[in-house]
Amino acid sequence: MSIKKKLPLIFTTMVLCIVIANSTLHYFRSKEKLVEYNERETELIIQEISYQIENSREGALYVEDILGRELRTASIAIQNALAPDYQDVTNEQLVELADQLMVSHITLLAQTEDDIIGVRSSDPNEINMSTKEWLYWYDAFQQLFALEPVTVEEGLALEGYWTGPIEKAASNPDHTDKWGYYYDGTTNYMINPYFRDNQVLEYEEQFGPGNVIERFEKNLEGVLELTVFNPKNFGQETEMVHKNGNSFIRISDQPIWYGSYGYENQAQDAKMVQTVMKAGETRSYTEQVNGKMVTKTFVPIFSEQEDPYVIGLTYDYSIIQNELDNELLHHVLLAIPFILLVLLTSLVFSRSITNPIGHIVERVNDIARGNFGGGIELNRKDELGDLSNNVNALSKSLQNYVNDLEKSQEVIRFQAYHDPLTGLLNRRFFQEELQNRINRAQETGETIAVLFIDIDRFKDINDTLGHAKGDQLIILIAERLENCLSKENTVVTRQGGDEFIILMNEQEEEKIMSVARSIITTISQPYVIGENEVNVNASCGIALYPKHTDNLETLMIYADGAMYAAKKENGNKVVLYNEEITKEKNYRYQVEARLRKAITNEKIEVYYQPKIDARGDVLTGVEALLRWTDEELGFVQPDVFISVAEETGLIHRLWEVAMKQACCQVRIWNGNREVPLNLAVNFSAKQFQDPAALVRQVKDFLSECQLDPTHFEVEITESTLLYNMNETIKALKELQDYGISVSIDDFGTGYSSMSYLKNLPINCLKIDRSFIQDIKENYDNAQIPEAIINLARSLRLQVIAEGVEEEYQKEFLIKNKCYQMQGYLFSKPLNRIDFEQQWLLRE
Repeated sequence: MSIKKKLPLIFTTMVLCIVIANSTLHYFRSKEKLVEYNERETELIIQEISYQIENSREGALYVEDILGRELRTASIAIQNALAPDYQDVTNEQLVELADQLMVSHITLLAQTEDDIIGVRSSDPNEINMSTKEWLYWYDAFQQLFALEPVTVEEGLALEGYWTGPIEKAASNPDHTDKWGYYYDGTTNYMINPYFRDNQVLEYEEQFGPGNVIERFEKNLEGVLELTVFNPKNFGQETEMVHKNGNSFIRISDQPIWYGSYGYENQAQDAKMVQTVMKAGETRSYTEQVNGKMVTKTFVPIFSEQEDPYVIGLTYDYSIIQNELDNELLHHVLLAIPFILLVLLTSLVFSRSITNPIGHIVERVNDIARGNFGGGIELNRKDELGDLSNNVNALSKSLQNYVNDLEKSQEVIRFQAYHDPLTGLLNRRFFQEELQNRINRAQETGETIAVLFIDIDRFKDINDTLGHAKGDQLIILIAERLENCLSKENTVVTRQGGDEFIILMNEQEEEKIMSVARSIITTISQPYVIGENEVNVNASCGIALYPKHTDNLETLMIYADGAMYAAKKENGNKVVLYNEEITKEKNYRYQVEARLRKAITNEKIEVYYQPKIDARGDVLTGVEALLRWTDEELGFVQPDVFISVAEETGLIHRLWEVAMKQACCQVRIWNGNREVPLNLAVNFSAKQFQDPAALVRQVKDFLSECQLDPTHFEVEITESTLLYNMNETIKALKELQDYGISVSIDDFGTGYSSMSYLKNLPINCLKIDRSFIQDIKENYDNAQIPEAIINLARSLRLQVIAEGVEEEYQKEFLIKNKCYQMQGYLFSKPLNRIDFEQQWLLRE
């Protein structure tokens, strides 16, 4: 009997009995327990999801009623603002009125002989829109025009008013709207204001089951996806609605209501959905989907008030299988001692094979020392003979490997000069090639152009779509760059991230600019990445050798500076380097350097602009403003040095200067006053990157200067709330609870809405100076300030106007009950001494 038969026979006989007996028993027990645990976990998840869906539905109906009643209030305001004949109303009026009332759009509907159509609208898609095919909507319109109560079951009916349910817009199905319709017989048109998209869907986005589903998918191991199926439509032919030349699916007819459906197995899943609906009980199956073994569980949910639905849970079956495999491995490892016993037994038979093995070992040692190509002559027909043949084969393979290694070195050299992501030439190649071309240009006198290209706001793409799709976008951009450029005398390189550098020579300046503009245009064309269409722009800076410099490093700096100059002009531009770019860059560097010294040497001065109660020109408070006059630079505009401070991180130290000087000074002034002054200090958005630390600093400064928090006011801009919103609002609420007032500065120049303002911890709106200065003597251009004042009053907020420079502006504000003002009409910002002489000593 050969060695191949002797040793495995003994090994197999002793080991298989142990491994099979123990491992099989534990395997099936573990499988049963894991499956039971998975079923319990699935049941708990389904209960939570169904509970959230029911809550979401009830909440959505409640919010929808509130929106409907808000639209009725808006309708009455629209009626009061418009002429009774739609012929006397313009679309532009409706656009302005919609902005004032903070609704998405306003449409006026009028009757024709056989239809009801849109005659005026702030939405161009609504004009001349027919409603005859709108089923119960059209019935409701006819009843309103007949001054009859609306009897359709859907929506909400009030006196002279009906609001339709939330649905996709027939005039533009890309949007989801909530409509209101008002008619009381005093006009020849029906008033139709409506909310759109985020205003309608905000509740569900914040509190709907989608967040819970996403949390389960992210946090529960093994849960791949959760899907809420519409049993009426899932797997069936799509029920399309055709209205006004548009085709779309109603919200209630969507085959999937919530969650994701990436593991598609539609034929099987549709059959399971119908099965569980008929049986009224949970069913599941295990199958390979999208290359992964999964268990899909389907649970029917029956609601007394709403349509039934089915919750589907897709579970990664490989987790169960991996656990079982680990259990099996564990028990196999327990059998190792028995295997060792078998191996010791097999040593009895090893004597007959030790000599041949010795020859094989010698040859293997030769191979280890690098002596390849030789062979062993061993005339055996058993396993040792096969082994010697394999060693000979190994020796030949290693010889071939050495030969292949030399070829692989060529690949390594390629990678040393190429970008691994795009295949373009890399930074190392560019630097060497640029030096070589400059050396040649010194002899030939030719022009060399460096084009520095950076993708505008590429970070937003990575943050939105993820880095994987960001890499795909970089690859597509690289392909376009190569395809749109001539390979003659042109080198395209990737420097890293979203930066590309193109090297050109033997081109006229006008030709270089033309090529650069063509590149920017090519990059700005849309890209399709997966299911997303992505649009990006690019900024390009150009520096020329030897026109701008004959130094390699300086040439790169100039090209980079020109690129940033293009970005400063909102991007999507080509900028050729000029001396002004360096001057501005150097000036900002100089400002930064001098500003650091000024802060250290306490050369930054705080000025105070009075806040006045205009009813009696009474001083009520001051706003602290920073001013800086440098020994070398002279007077530096605040917007210049503050923007430099924000870019370089010095804004925190500047703010500390303002807080320390202003808080202590106002505390001294208030010690001699019966009615204390309020102090307002501006806060930068940069300071709210760590809101908790900022709150501690404010409290420490007020405590150190012994200034009462009720006499302190935080001024922020609307943009401050766009980043880290939740933490920022939490910090403002904590400051407010401490007694500090919070104001929105430059109000009206950013994004504002009723829902946005009513949830913020603020006390005051500060009307931006641009709106005040637009007011004419006859009160023209006063609509926006008037609207802000009314908005503040409706939200029970204080309001103050800045930039008041004319007496008639003051009169307008007093007439509209805005009494708090500041501006050059009363006083420009003053230093401490001038403020005391002009305002405090005369009281």
